[in-house]
Amino acid sequence: MNIREIIAALLALLCFGYSAAVYRVHAGTATFLLWIALGIFLLCCVAALHFHVWTLLPVWVRRVIFATAAVVIALFVAVEGCILSGFGAKGEDNLDYIIVLGAQVREDGPSTVLKKRLDTAYAYLIENAYTICIVSGGQGSNEPYAEAQGMYEYLVKKGIPAERILMEDQSLNTVENITNSSAYFDKETARVGIVTSNFHVFRGVQIAKKLGVKSVCGIAAPVVPLYLPNNMLREFFGVVKDFVCGNL
Repeated sequence: MNIREIIAALLALLCFGYSAAVYRVHAGTATFLLWIALGIFLLCCVAALHFHVWTLLPVWVRRVIFATAAVVIALFVAVEGCILSGFGAKGEDNLDYIIVLGAQVREDGPSTVLKKRLDTAYAYLIENAYTICIVSGGQGSNEPYAEAQGMYEYLVKKGIPAERILMEDQSLNTVENITNSSAYFDKETARVGIVTSNFHVFRGVQIAKKLGVKSVCGIAAPVVPLYLPNNMLREFFGVVKDFVCGNL
């Protein structure tokens, strides 16, 4: 095996190992399968390099494959750049409302991802005493209760007065989160912050703008670094899907 084959094989093994790490989190998604698919693709590349399949293909086929790969890579880089633009979002002071976007809840409470969003919201609410918090999220098929209920209880236990928290417990995706939450305020005049994980800020804010929220900003919550590559890959498909569906 030459150096290119060795590198591709090692990357394939890394993808398989990472897929196992993602699967163990039981985050309610099947994105670990994407890493398995990527590992299989890399192994196919190893076989193609080893058996010189590339040189056996007609020139026009090679050009089509190369052009397609270039377009996909350019699209991926562009979308990931947009996603990264929201990582440092701190929001504005004294917003009228913040919307905390839901994530998975379990029997023992919010997942790690959701706790980090709630802790970020808590810090903002402590520093901005007149801001109202909307916790948004319905009950998924793998959840024991509505995400909004778990979020409400978590913030109240941390000391946020119940009267400062509004619950929106029907939404099942980001578009519904913001659509349903906007029923609590005037989209023309209210100053609104979207509290969500750093990788999700760009999409959340753009969806809010598309839905007619005139004054909106993002407030980024940190994530566990180990799972950031998975989050970024999944969010790429989320951004593309919402763009194609006209939500961005």
